[in-house]
Formats: sequence, structure tokens, C-alpha cells
Amino acid sequence: MGGAGMTALPANQEAGATLRSPLSRAKVGMACLIFMESAIFSAFLVTYLYYIGKSPDGPQPLECLELGLVLVNSACLISSSFTVVIAVRALARGAMGAFRFWLALTILLGIEFLVGTGYEWWGLIEDKGLTLQSNAFGTNFYSLVGLHAFHVIVGMLMLVIILVLSIFGCIRPDRDHQRVDIATWYWHFVDVVWILVFTLVYIVGRVPQGAPAS
Repeated sequence: MGGAGMTALPANQEAGATLRSPLSRAKVGMACLIFMESAIFSAFLVTYLYYIGKSPDGPQPLECLELGLVLVNSACLISSSFTVVIAVRALARGAMGAFRFWLALTILLGIEFLVGTGYEWWGLIEDKGLTLQSNAFGTNFYSLVGLHAFHVIVGMLMLVIILVLSIFGCIRPDRDHQRVDIATWYWHFVDVVWILVFTLVYIVGRVPQGAPAS
């Protein structure tokens, strides 16, 4: 009896490790992806910071960047981090209807952010004359904000795929809620990056060009 119990214990531990290993690999994989993406954003953020105040000619940040629409866009994107958390918790409870509702709301908030960003860019190009070729400010602004918008699109595609899979019954709460939670790490990453981008571009960066940044 004692020998059989001792034999069964390592077998159970091995089975548990086998079940946990895919989730562990998923966590490590997502963490590595976020780390690499963080390095890319860091390079863009440092470049933008370096060129603050170094575009004496062409459209200026103080003239071009208005906070009204950007604050609305930012509120929607940051709110989406809370709605996706609610969605994951609903999935963990097995409340599929609530999960789909909150996930769909998260996607809609992301769409609003992208549409709002596109509308802002249209105004900057048509009304302010700010383009990639205008000056260093224009080049770095569109590069940094555009890079972030691209990542929002990638994150939204992930969420849309999850939503579609759940609609077709391919998402099971007991099996998939941790996997979905790990996938949402990317969305939280995108939101945190936007806080940094917003602070640098729309607050720190709104200084007179051609003068040292304060």
C-alpha cells in the first residue's frame, strides 16, 4: 500500500506538471513578446524625446496638438482595460453571455480609439498641414503614434478572434479562461504604452520648437 501510494504521488505530480506546462509556456511567450515590444517602443519614445524642441520650421506642437478629442480617445482606451478584466472574470465564472458582452464592449472602445485617432490625423493633415515630411516633429509624431495604433489593431484582432471563437462554442470556461487572460496581457500592455505616449507627446512635447525643452 505504502509503495503504491509513493508511486502514485510522483505520477500525479507529473500529470499536473504536464497540464500546467502549456499555460506556463504561454505566459513566458507572452512575457517575451511584451518585453520585445517594450524595447521597440522605448527606442521610439527616446527618439521622440530627443527631438523635442528641434523643429524650428513647419507646424508646431502647440499649434497642432489639441487635447479635447485625444482625452476622449484616451479615456476609451484606458476604460477598455477595465472592461476586458470584467470579461475575463465573467469567463472564469462560466457566464458566457456576460463575457461576450464585455469583450465586445472592449473591442468597441478600441475601435473608437482608432477612429478618433484617424479623425485627429485627418485634421492635422488637412487643417494644420502636418505631414511626415513637414519637419522632425511631424516625422516622429506620426511614427510613434502610428506604431501604437498598429499595436492597438493587433490587440483588437486578437480580441475579435477570441470573441468569434466563443460565439461558435470553441471557448470553454474551465479550459480556456486562463489562456484568454494571458492573451489580454497584450491589451493591457497597449494601454500602458499609450499612457506613456500621451504623456510624452501631448504634455511634455507641447513646448515651443527651436527652444530647449523644459
